[in-house]
Formats: sequence, structure tokens, C-alpha cells
Amino acid sequence: MTPAGTSERTDAGLNDVLTDDEIAGLSEIFAALSDPTRVRIIYAIGATERSVGDIARMLGLSEPLVSQHLRRLRTLRIARMRAQGRFRYYQLDDDHIETLLSVCLDHVRGG
Repeated sequence: MTPAGTSERTDAGLNDVLTDDEIAGLSEIFAALSDPTRVRIIYAIGATERSVGDIARMLGLSEPLVSQHLRRLRTLRIARMRAQGRFRYYQLDDDHIETLLSVCLDHVRGG
């Protein structure tokens, strides 16, 4: 029996619960989110779909830099792109990323 307020430890470690591919995938997501510019881009496309130019203007960055970051975010399925003529529009790939950021922000704010 464990004391009140503590959890019972098991012999199962993290590696018994997650596959190597899952651990690598999580690491890549958190590595991508460790870059302040990418976090700013994610928040810029969180509310609505935006073009590369719009994101660049909003954040005071160059379009090539924004495109480079968006390419990485697409590779990790954090963002998705829609092409319309010569313009590319980006938005979050799904609600999971928004939820992840919301939970992390609550933690940062002490909530």
C-alpha cells in the first residue's frame, strides 16, 4: 500500500509503454516547438488560415524564413498547406496541436 498522495510505481518503464518510433516522433514535435519563431508561426495560423506573406508581415519576418519554418511544420504534420494559384495558405493540421499548446501555456502561466 502506498502513502496518501503518492502513486504506486510499477516495473513498466517509459520504453515499455512507447515504441521507439513514438518516442522519436514526440521528440521531433517538442524540438519543433522549442523554436520561438515556429511557436509564433503556429499561433499566427492557429486562429485562421493565412498566406506565407501574411504570416511574414504579421511577425516581421522574411517570406523565405517563414516558408522554411512552415516546411518543417508540414513535415511534422503540425501545419497543412493549401495552394491557390501561386499563393500558399497554411493552417494547423488538426486540433491536437492547439490542445497541446493550450496545455503547455497553462503550465507556463502556472495554472
